[in-house]
This record gives sequence, C-alpha cells and structure tokens, in this order.
Amino acid sequence: MQPRPEHEELSALVADDDELFRTRLGRALESRGWEVFLAADTAQTIAAAEEHAPDLAIVDLRLGSENGLDIVRKLRALDPTMFILMLTGWGSIATALEAVRGGANHYLSKPVDADQIIAVFNASPTNGIDANPPSNVPSLARVEWEHIQRVIADCGGNISQAARSLGIHRRSLQRKLSKYPPAR
Repeated sequence: MQPRPEHEELSALVADDDELFRTRLGRALESRGWEVFLAADTAQTIAAAEEHAPDLAIVDLRLGSENGLDIVRKLRALDPTMFILMLTGWGSIATALEAVRGGANHYLSKPVDADQIIAVFNASPTNGIDANPPSNVPSLARVEWEHIQRVIADCGGNISQAARSLGIHRRSLQRKLSKYPPAR
C-alpha cells in the first residue's frame, strides 16, 4: 500500500464509553487534521463505521458493559483494510494477544494521547511506512502489576479469590500489593 498524499484528510472513529476521554481525544485528532467520528457503544460504532469507513478505529476494551473485542471483530469483518487500535486502562499480555487475534492491528494501554496514536498509525507497515521499534515498552514488573490489578478488579476486589485465580498464595499477593506500582 502506498503512503497517502499529504493533502488527503484521514478519518478516525473513537469508540469509548468515557465521554470526557472520547471528546478530548476527538478534538486532539481534529486539531491534527483528522476527520473524527465519536461513538459510545457498539451500535454507534458499527453505524459510524458503515457510514464513514474510517481509516483508523480506536476502540476501548470495555465500553460500559460491552466487550470491545467483539467490536473489533465486527469492524474487521466490515472493513479488512481499516487500522484498528485497541485501548484499555487494564493492559495485560493476555488481552493484547486476544485483541490482535481478534483483528486489532495494535494495542495500547491508557493513558494515551493523540500523538502516540498517530505515531502507531504512521509506523504501521500497512500504511506504507516502515515500523519503528516501540520506544516505551512497559517493564515486565509493570505488566505483572497491571495484570494483578485486572484480576483483582475481575474478582470484585476479593484478594483471596484473586490469589486463587493467579495461582499464588494470598500472603504473596498481599506483599505484591503493598509495594508501589513499578514505573513504566
């Protein structure tokens, strides 16, 4: 695929249930020359994708009670050429793999800004530009901490249940939780 001409406006679909994040990201992309469409749930996302055929879809992993992975699969079936970026506040290796297997081109953990998203989009080999290695890969300790936080959230804050799910002793989990989160 050839790079786009400089004068051609790119379009992005931002699907996130957090209204503040969605509108701020939309405005930031618009200020960088993108045409932006906003969606708060699955129905709005699919409708906007069908109507506008965006170049980039930015999809949150969790849209309220809905699963963003289902939306990624639907978007991929709708348009195989669309660049799909999965975002989440609960980044883990398992969800990143599942997102990519489901059709996402890339996966980023929140907080994220428009410049990071555009950099990922521009670095994609499918957009005609050679990919650069990621500059801010989280440490293994950070990934482990984020995974533990996700499991605890999925267990409703129950430390004993989370420890069983993780396959570690409850006291070991409590020791890990007593430490500060690792730096990226």
